[in-house]
Amino acid sequence: MRLYLCFAVLAWLALPAAAQEAPIQQTIKSQLDAFNAQDVSKAWTYASPNIKGIFGTPDQFGEMVEKVYPMVWRHDAVRMLELRTVAGNLWQRVMITDAGGSTYLLDYMMVETPDGWQINAVQLLPQQDVGA
Repeated sequence: MRLYLCFAVLAWLALPAAAQEAPIQQTIKSQLDAFNAQDVSKAWTYASPNIKGIFGTPDQFGEMVEKVYPMVWRHDAVRMLELRTVAGNLWQRVMITDAGGSTYLLDYMMVETPDGWQINAVQLLPQQDVGA
């Protein structure tokens, strides 16, 4: 009985993240598509108010992404991995393959705003032997 209760509690805790998976993933995909199309103004719309406050303008934001996250700026393939809650924040893991065929893992921190889900942070994870 305790085992059943434990599984029930764990399943219940996972529900909030699972219910948000599709809109969160769509936000990330939409921003990635905008970067691939070099539409920085469109990509900017998926950034959280916090990110907008840090960079100030779409152009400054785009320059940072191009320099710091070239695999996001121009990519060939995207694969959504797990969505998880860490310290009360939702993080979506994403596997990105760049135009040169190199694969990267990134974590996207998501926040819900009046405008929907937006990207609040991106972390490039250390390189590992990642298979596509």
